[in-house]
Amino acid sequence: MNFNTNFLKSFRVLLLPLAGLYGGIVKLRNWLFDKKYLPSSTFHFPLITVGNLAVGGTGKSPMVEYILGVLHLKFKVAVLSRGYKRKTKGYVLAGGYTTALEIGDEPMQFHLKFPDVAVAVCEERLVGISYLLQDIPELQAIVLDDAFQHREVVSGCNILLTEFSNLYCDDIFLPTGDLRDEKKAAARAEIIVVTKCPPDLSPEQKQQIIRRLNPLPHQRVFFTFINYGTPYHIFNQQDEWHLTQRDEVLLVCGIANPAPLKDFLHDRVHSYQQLDYADHHIFSIDDLNEIQLQYSRISGRDKLILTTEKDAVRLLKFQQQLEKIPLYVLPIQHCFLFGEAIFFNELITNFIQQFPILSNHEEKKDQ
Repeated sequence: MNFNTNFLKSFRVLLLPLAGLYGGIVKLRNWLFDKKYLPSSTFHFPLITVGNLAVGGTGKSPMVEYILGVLHLKFKVAVLSRGYKRKTKGYVLAGGYTTALEIGDEPMQFHLKFPDVAVAVCEERLVGISYLLQDIPELQAIVLDDAFQHREVVSGCNILLTEFSNLYCDDIFLPTGDLRDEKKAAARAEIIVVTKCPPDLSPEQKQQIIRRLNPLPHQRVFFTFINYGTPYHIFNQQDEWHLTQRDEVLLVCGIANPAPLKDFLHDRVHSYQQLDYADHHIFSIDDLNEIQLQYSRISGRDKLILTTEKDAVRLLKFQQQLEKIPLYVLPIQHCFLFGEAIFFNELITNFIQQFPILSNHEEKKDQ
């Protein structure tokens, strides 16, 4: 552990009083919802929520993509996100000429990967759901991205993600810890997924984690690891780069938790340098110039620029400049351990199938 990490942890401990205050506010808010002082809305329609209790990268976007991959060929499905750091406000439904600036990087990623899936953004999930049902009458399900803590809407299938190295049961409130919701909020989940596990996680380790999470009888716990695919050129997916020990990589990365990605590169390439940006960073022409400069300074013959799928959608606007340099995108996906992907797939598919075909989608307000 380096000095900066030690200093950061020590500094966060000093913020314990603020963590107590923040936790009190969160608990009060949940109590107001539990006692119906704050209203929630229930839609007679299949809503699948993906979220977490902590800030940081638990793999929500790859999980949304996994779910869309399971559902989009069987059902007319949509995904609704907040659209973090977009330049628009209110409800926006993605179309043929939509950009990441209009809907945000992660929704844009969904839109590009699943062109047959309706992708919308709205700060207020209740408003966004109503608009989606109005705009697409034949819709059969909506996936709510990063909406576990949005209690204004009651979802029928809540999928809670928690990272293997930072389980919510071991965490504390912000700003000392990473929790943005209280631990007992996990009781609202039907499915808990422990993400970013070691691929060789043993059955004994699995049972130890389940005991620590202490799920309720109705909750099912799954385990996934991150699988990185073959990098492809940002403007031509048929142009692939198979990483070898000869490669020298300039990593352009603006995500919440790049540690697994750096571990991946450490084992597979000769060396890598990193240009690190804040999560959801909007790239500027100055950033592009810096990327090109740092790439030119790499002396090796087998060299490339590598970025994440989320970062790539924010770099597409520089197509003319980037076509001349080898900028490749590293795909990522969740893989289920212990052969349980089929059971997860059945759970979310059966959840949708239990709803009758409705002629209209009226909402029922819980008073």
